[in-house]
Amino acid sequence: MKSGGASYDVIVPSEYMVGKMIAENMLAELDYDNIPNMANIGENYLGWSYDPDNTYSVPYTWGTTGIIYNTTMVEEPPTSWADLWDVEYAGNVLMFNNSRDAYAIAAKKMGLSLNPSSVEEVDDVMKELQAQKSVVQAYVMDEIFDKMEGGEAAMAPYYAGDALTMIDENPDLAFVSPEEGVNFFVDSMCIPASSKHKEAAEMFINFMCEPDVGYQNCDFIGYSTPITEVWERLDDDLKYSPIAYPSDEVMNKAEVFVTLPDDINAEMDAKWSEMKSYDESGSGWLIVVFLLGAIAISGFNIWRKMRKKVRDNY
Repeated sequence: MKSGGASYDVIVPSEYMVGKMIAENMLAELDYDNIPNMANIGENYLGWSYDPDNTYSVPYTWGTTGIIYNTTMVEEPPTSWADLWDVEYAGNVLMFNNSRDAYAIAAKKMGLSLNPSSVEEVDDVMKELQAQKSVVQAYVMDEIFDKMEGGEAAMAPYYAGDALTMIDENPDLAFVSPEEGVNFFVDSMCIPASSKHKEAAEMFINFMCEPDVGYQNCDFIGYSTPITEVWERLDDDLKYSPIAYPSDEVMNKAEVFVTLPDDINAEMDAKWSEMKSYDESGSGWLIVVFLLGAIAISGFNIWRKMRKKVRDNY
């Protein structure tokens, strides 16, 4: 969006990204004359620190993180984020492929807040993620659906709404909220400052907040609704699902992401990239050898072609 390579009218970022985009003047102020259905949103989802007056954002869905696992591959159900470091499941653990969610899990495992307070804290937690790397089969986002539904991994952290979808596809899967606490997130509908159809975008957001529409949407995607009337109309199996609507015990220990200072955010991204490229086996020299070999072969092929051209010209 910053590069101008794409133009959107409605986007759905998570809370910490809403705060970041507000700070960088990337969002348009909403005209609530065009969004009267904002009145349907429950008070628990309004007035958060990232947008205290909901000047720029309308809550769309919410949820928590947890561990989804295959009951046929895991003997004892996981109870802690530390189970994602268990060497018994080496090569059978999937991990978030984004720095903020992965950091949060490692921080909770260490008994820390998922919102780092210093650059030094980021460095310490990233070392914990580095220690996990030998156990991880792959860092994934949407790829998790195929892998968990197909029985290709034993366990993975993911979002509760998507866990419901995966469990529907594979009844061998189950979901748990780790005892250290989870991330409680709210995804919101926003309009970029660059939108060319702002009024239409506001009308669309209003449409998505219609109880009938919100009901069909949440019933289909599995994510939790911030619209009180929609929750009241859900089927009991979803309405009282401990995955979609966790207990007070879970929610009392849940923590929300905040928008991080620029220096901490930059350090997290830098250390995440460094961690992903870290080779625990110390075989990084092989990459250099292969690279030099490839260059030598390429150079030899170029030399052959030049010789052939000279010969042909002759």
